[in-house]
Amino acid sequence: MKQKLEHYFVRPITKFVQVESFGGILLFSAAVIALLWANSPFSDSYVNLWNYELGFEVGEFSISKNLLHWINDGLMVIFFFLIGLEIKREILIGELNSLKKASLPIFAALGGVFVPIGIYLALNTNPETFAGWGIPMATDIAFSLAIIQLLGKRVPLALKIFLTAFAIVDDLVAVLAIAVFYSNNIDWALILYSFIPLGILFFLGWKGFYHKIIYFTLAIVIWFLFLKSGIHPTIAGILIALTIPIQRKSELSIDMIQLESITNRLLKKRTSDSPILTHTQINLIDDLQAWTSRVQSPLQHLEHIFHGWVAYFIMPIFALSNAGIVFGASDNLDFDLASHIAIALIIGKCVGVVAFSYLAVKIGVAAFPNKVRFQHILGTGFLAGVGFTMSIFVSNLAFHGSLLYQDSAKVGILIGSSIAGLIGYFVLKAVKPAKGEILLSDEEEEE
Repeated sequence: MKQKLEHYFVRPITKFVQVESFGGILLFSAAVIALLWANSPFSDSYVNLWNYELGFEVGEFSISKNLLHWINDGLMVIFFFLIGLEIKREILIGELNSLKKASLPIFAALGGVFVPIGIYLALNTNPETFAGWGIPMATDIAFSLAIIQLLGKRVPLALKIFLTAFAIVDDLVAVLAIAVFYSNNIDWALILYSFIPLGILFFLGWKGFYHKIIYFTLAIVIWFLFLKSGIHPTIAGILIALTIPIQRKSELSIDMIQLESITNRLLKKRTSDSPILTHTQINLIDDLQAWTSRVQSPLQHLEHIFHGWVAYFIMPIFALSNAGIVFGASDNLDFDLASHIAIALIIGKCVGVVAFSYLAVKIGVAAFPNKVRFQHILGTGFLAGVGFTMSIFVSNLAFHGSLLYQDSAKVGILIGSSIAGLIGYFVLKAVKPAKGEILLSDEEEEE
C-alpha cells in the first residue's frame, strides 16, 4: 500500500515540483534578460522583434499577427490547456476531489483572490485603471515553487501540495474572470459554431475515446473560432482540456501478461550489432506502442508531454516578450497604478490566504495538512503574492491599447512579486521544527 501511494502520488508531486522549480528559474532569467535588453542600446531590436509580422494565406483565407500576439494568443493557449488538464485531474482524483480535501485550498484561494481585488479597488481612484482589478488575483506556481525549493528540507511536502492545489483553484477563478470580464465585442454566432466541435470532443471524452489527430484538428478549429469571436482564445485551451478523458482504455494488471509476452519475444529476436531492426522486431515494437496507448491515461500522458514544454519554453518566451519595460522619464509610468498592484500582491494575497485558511480551520471545515503549521501558511500566503505570469497576462488584457498602463502594471507586478517572494522565503526559512520533529528531505519523506 505504501509503495502504491508513493508511486501514484508522492513521486508525481515531487517530480512536478522539480519541473516547476527549474521552470521558475528560467522564467526569472527570461524576465531579467527582457528588462536588460529593453533598456540597453539594442532596445530597438527588442521592440522590432516582437512586432515582426507573421502569417499565412491559403486561398481566400489568411491570418497575420505580430510575434507578440502569436505568443500571447497562440503559445499561451498551450499554457492554459495544461492548466485545464491540472484542474480536471485535481477535481477528479487529486487534492480537490472531495470537500474535505478541497476545503483548505479552496478557502485559501478565494481569500487570495477577493482580498487583493478589494484592496486594489479601495486604493484605486482613477476610472481609467479600474480594469486592473484582476491583475493581483492569481499566483504564479512556477515562481512560488522555485522559491520553496530553495528552502529544501525546511518545507514539508504537504505544504508544496497545498500551494499547488490552491494555485490551481485561483488559476481557475482567473480564467473565469478573463472569459467574463476581459473579453470584448463578442461575436456570439462564432461562439455557437465553436460549440459544435467542442460538443463532439466532450462526447468523445465522455465515451472514453481519444485520438490525437481528431482532437488536434478539432482543437485548431475551436481555437480559431474563439480567436475571431472576441473571447480570448486561451479560454479555448481550458475547455479543450476538460474534454480529454482521464480513464485508461484497459486495466494495467490485465495487460501486464501481454507486455511480458512482447518483451520476451523481443529479447528472443535480438540481433548482433545490426544498425536496423528486423521486420519482426518492428512489428513487436508497434505492438508495444499500441500496448502503451491502451494503458496510459490520455490526460496524464498529455500533462506529462506539455509540462516540460510549458515550464522550459512557453513561459520563459512569454516572460522574454512581455517583461521588457523601458525605464525612461518619470512620465512614462503611472506610479499610483504600480504601487496599488504591488500592495495588493504583497498584503492582499497574504491577508487573504492566511485569514481564509484560518477561518476554514476555525469553523471546522478543514485542517492544516500533516507537519504544516500556521507559520507555514503565513509564509505561503506571501509566496502567493508572486503573481508574475498570469498577472502580466491579465494586465495585457486589462489595458489593451495603453502602453503607459501596461508598463506601469508590469512594474507593479515585478516589484510586488519580488518583495512578496522575498518575504515568503524568509518567513518559511525562519520556521523552526516542532519539538521532537526531525527535518527530512523530500527523498527521505518518500521512503
